[in-house]
Amino acid sequence: MDKKTISRDGTSLAYESTGQGPALILVSGAMSTGRTVAPLAVPLSDRFRVVVYDRRGRGESGDTPPYAVKSEVEDLAALIEAVGGEAALCGISSGGALALQAAASGLPVRQVAVYEVPFAVYEGGAKERAEYTERLTEALEQGRRGDAVELFLRLTGMAEEMIQGARQSPMWPGMETIAPSLAYDDAVMGDGLVPRERLASITVPVLAVAGDASPSWMGEAARAIADAVPRGTYRSLEGQTHMVEPDVLGPVLAEFFGG
Repeated sequence: MDKKTISRDGTSLAYESTGQGPALILVSGAMSTGRTVAPLAVPLSDRFRVVVYDRRGRGESGDTPPYAVKSEVEDLAALIEAVGGEAALCGISSGGALALQAAASGLPVRQVAVYEVPFAVYEGGAKERAEYTERLTEALEQGRRGDAVELFLRLTGMAEEMIQGARQSPMWPGMETIAPSLAYDDAVMGDGLVPRERLASITVPVLAVAGDASPSWMGEAARAIADAVPRGTYRSLEGQTHMVEPDVLGPVLAEFFGG
């Protein structure tokens, strides 16, 4: 990341931008940094100034305890100010929940697109989230970062043998490094249910996208987001999973943000 800006509480935020045009900020999800979503900037940078950044507590950005979702909204406010005073937002997974929160908070946002925000639409979803929050909090308080990562991977539905394989991979130490930020994404997700009242207050256009190869509840959650906002649109991408291909999602985003 070649640029820095400072959030309201003094936290240093690392970011970089590519391309020319209206500003578009990409917001990463759990266990991710700006580098994770950077490939999505490639198909968008011919029409937009695409900004990627490390959310607080990960990558090259700083952190200032105690954590609050409001602080991450203020981070986006600082980034928007740094890139011209107005921007569109695109959030991936739980980063989409943060992008929607920012829009509902009245930040100068033109449009919002989100991909597979993992809000629960199934019976027991809130209970599952509460149990995850309790166990995650305990693991992090006890310094068991590896266990915290395992909890998150199980929440995503990863098979046990794959989790144990991940523990032996070269990527595992890096995952443990940013494990404390799992609590931040958990806070952003709230009780895990679609926040319909908050979404109803968003006045800008919102695009909610899901892949049709993902679990069906992902698509249902995206539809629920689109239905809850006054100016919402839902799109399904053929053959895509939660690990969406940038060259597939990119053109859909370019059409929406360029409209």
